Amino acid sequence: MKKLAGKIAVITGGSSGLGLTTARQFVEDGAYVFITGRREAELDAAVRSIGNNVTGVTGDVSNLEDLNRLFGIIEHDKGRLDVVFANAGGGSFSPLGAISEAHFDQTFDVNVKGLLFTVQKALPLLSDGGSIILTGSATGSSGTPALSVYAASKAAVRCFARNWILDLKLRRIRVNTISPGPINTPGLDQLVPDLEQRRQMQAMLAEAIPLGRLGEPTEVAKAVAFLASEDSSFINGIELFIDGGMTQI
Repeated sequence: MKKLAGKIAVITGGSSGLGLTTARQFVEDGAYVFITGRREAELDAAVRSIGNNVTGVTGDVSNLEDLNRLFGIIEHDKGRLDVVFANAGGGSFSPLGAISEAHFDQTFDVNVKGLLFTVQKALPLLSDGGSIILTGSATGSSGTPALSVYAASKAAVRCFARNWILDLKLRRIRVNTISPGPINTPGLDQLVPDLEQRRQMQAMLAEAIPLGRLGEPTEVAKAVAFLASEDSSFINGIELFIDGGMTQI
């Protein structure tokens, strides 16, 4: 039997990158998946690329009405959830001294507020014994120039998991955080739009990773599928670094 057979999952930020790759992995492992994204055309393309056992719901996780609509659709269509992968997030460079209020608000609205209310609004549908996986970042545990706001938002994600396992103890719902390092995704590319500068950044990142390369989205997706499944039934409250060893040095 497939490890996620019969499971109903929701993945925010599922129209590209880690979210889309994980959605494909979940479906391959037997789950039915709801994915969200802000851009309708990109979300529709993601649904087509997965093919079956998937529903796309357009919305912004920082908009609580969009979240209400998402979980209303899930309740109507399936009546329950077994897995929540709160993955939507993002960030951009801004060094101390140049950080604007808009930069701070945008980062925390999605990465912290959006993640919090995604999980909270999912709880009435989430089965006892279910699994919640949060997307943090290795940057939340290490210093990176000009990424302090993003790093702080991801450190908050780790703290959510460590506290929520206590709030959800009686329901036996597990909460774990994945913290990827540099992964070969569109999100990483968008940090540096210039092609030559991007290549230089990728080379510098690869040199800083003990495995000597960037990670691939499938390597993260397999770890998330593990945390979503019964294979990880006694794993709760951890931060799983998927970074080729970079954080350890």
